[in-house]
Amino acid sequence: MRRTATFLLALAASMTGLAHAAPPPMQTVESVDLKRYAGKWYEIANFPMFFQRNCVGDTTAEYTAHADGTIGVNNRCRTKDGDIDSASGTATVVEGSNNAKLEVSFAKPFKGDYWVIGLDPEYRWAVVGTPDRKYLWILSRSPQLPKEELDKALAAATGQGYQLDELRYTPQK
Repeated sequence: MRRTATFLLALAASMTGLAHAAPPPMQTVESVDLKRYAGKWYEIANFPMFFQRNCVGDTTAEYTAHADGTIGVNNRCRTKDGDIDSASGTATVVEGSNNAKLEVSFAKPFKGDYWVIGLDPEYRWAVVGTPDRKYLWILSRSPQLPKEELDKALAAATGQGYQLDELRYTPQK
């Protein structure tokens, strides 16, 4: 009986620990000015993703605001053999998100979450993730991000519960 009680207490304590280990729901930035966000961004780092498996560097994303409220997306990267791989798609704003949550589609009807979870007030860098925390991108307006600014972007990611063990830095020329 005593062993059973001890076991149940240990089990309850471990389950309580697990409940506290789960990060809270991800939060986006308060709002995104899509006109300021539009333009070219350089990928500084990411969590490896299936669609980027052939990319070895020089990864960029270019966003174009359209009159209908959608955003054109053009992703490019350099592959191992030196070629440029690209994919074009469309992003739509999730209603009520103040432009901080987007759904991106490169092949209809499939969509992926694109949440802006960190953003420099001057739009010099952005941190983009997915609510399940499987994907993460750190973007910059320039090919290199000064350490002080990178530290702020990394802090935005960890503040949203990302564990950065899998973070892969992207070489930019």
